[in-house]
Amino acid sequence: MEDDTLTVACKYGEVRGYRDGEVYVWKGIPYAAPTGARRFRAPLPPEPWGGVLDGARFGPIAPQSRQSPIGIDPEMTLSEDCLSLNIWAPPPDGRRRPVMVWIHGGAYVLGYSGQKIYDGRNLCESGDVVVVTINYRLGALGFLDLSSFSTPETTFESNVGLRDQIAALEWVRDCIADFGGDPDCVTLFGESSGAGSITTLMTVPKAEGLFHRAIAQSPPATSVYGSDRAATVAQRFLEILDLSPSRAAELLTMSTDTLVEASEVLVAETPTKVPGTLAMTPVVDRDLVPKYPVAAFQKGLSHRIPLIIGSNKDEPSIFRFMKSPLMPVDDTAVQAMLAALADDRTDLPAERLAEIVAAYPDLPKPIGAMALSRDAGFRMPVLWVAEAHSAHSPTWVYRFDHATPMLKAARIGAGHATELPYVFGNFGTLGRDPSFWLGGRKAAGEVSGRVQRRWFAFAHHGVPAALDGSKHWPQYEAEERSTLLIDSTDRVESDPDGEMRRVWGTEVMAFT
Repeated sequence: MEDDTLTVACKYGEVRGYRDGEVYVWKGIPYAAPTGARRFRAPLPPEPWGGVLDGARFGPIAPQSRQSPIGIDPEMTLSEDCLSLNIWAPPPDGRRRPVMVWIHGGAYVLGYSGQKIYDGRNLCESGDVVVVTINYRLGALGFLDLSSFSTPETTFESNVGLRDQIAALEWVRDCIADFGGDPDCVTLFGESSGAGSITTLMTVPKAEGLFHRAIAQSPPATSVYGSDRAATVAQRFLEILDLSPSRAAELLTMSTDTLVEASEVLVAETPTKVPGTLAMTPVVDRDLVPKYPVAAFQKGLSHRIPLIIGSNKDEPSIFRFMKSPLMPVDDTAVQAMLAALADDRTDLPAERLAEIVAAYPDLPKPIGAMALSRDAGFRMPVLWVAEAHSAHSPTWVYRFDHATPMLKAARIGAGHATELPYVFGNFGTLGRDPSFWLGGRKAAGEVSGRVQRRWFAFAHHGVPAALDGSKHWPQYEAEERSTLLIDSTDRVESDPDGEMRRVWGTEVMAFT
């Protein structure tokens, strides 16, 4: 019998991993120094450790509410010192394999790398790849821009959560070869805010060269705001805590519980006051993030790397089901979003918004409101990014349409995040998962296999061409706009959302 443990020496010390099926896993490896003493500051590299670090357990997760809708494993600890990563790798044989680095979603305020759905064993075993999942700071500690309150004595840095992600990629560059990974063949993939992080990082000069391919699943690519909006949100955060700007330094010593509670208030009220906006997101600080990401794509400033990007057919349904304010899903909220957008973007002619509204005849009904919300939040940002990036780099666009009979019956369909178990091959990770109560498991397994084989081919070769008789997936180009529709049977359509795309046009409709 082969060894149940495997100890690897890397730049910062030795770490013991454990056999997991046919592969090994190392959990909770610190990729940066503890951040508690550097709250609201960029991370520093980790200090080398003595002895052998035990990789049996996931590291602490970013502070967040334990009443999270994602469900937090009670065994997980929450700590500000949460910057760790996990690695799944085949037994060492002298070969260097492609690396797939996962950035989890959760609206920039929720989630963690140790969620069961993100277990990397299936991907590692099936794809002959090294899988890395990362934790990064969330909520106020990661995505609240307090830099407007900096003083000579107190420094608040911007985009701390993005800086964490870059630090993790730098660790991968420096250390992943010791675990059998190829640091020159790194695919960054993620979903929702994880994918939004990726589309942002693709325009961040400091991140260039740290990853060589990207997969962005349902990125809210336009949910990145300017410094003025960020300063207004930060001011409201102080108000919730009953702090004046002159007392902002007190945030450095407040308990994380107090900060999380204030974050929850801010996260809930922001999209209620201005539907279509989020409280905490990456910020155009003209430092780490020099331009609005979609604008940077359109100016040809994205990194020259292959990209897979797409969204799900029924993105907003899950928000309606969960009664979440994060997306406007009824006529009142959508009309409020459009009114706020008109106020925010005085450069947009009123006729443009009227034309868009007119393209959704079902708008007074929930089905129309959700269609407009889906297109504003996900589908059009995907197409704006794809069209711009495809002008200079290989780009593939998909739409995930598949849903089990139960999800169709529940009117969720191919809702936001429903593609995740198909990508990871991890079904049934949500406790009493109702997905297959009305059948559909065999079809789902087949869809998952096709998705995974395409993702693996992309990680290995930079082209999502599954060598299994799957439908050929042409690159997305401005002439044809070929799009892969992922369902029980995959098919390729030319410009499947053409009518909607033409109505919205090429000028980005987003809050600044």
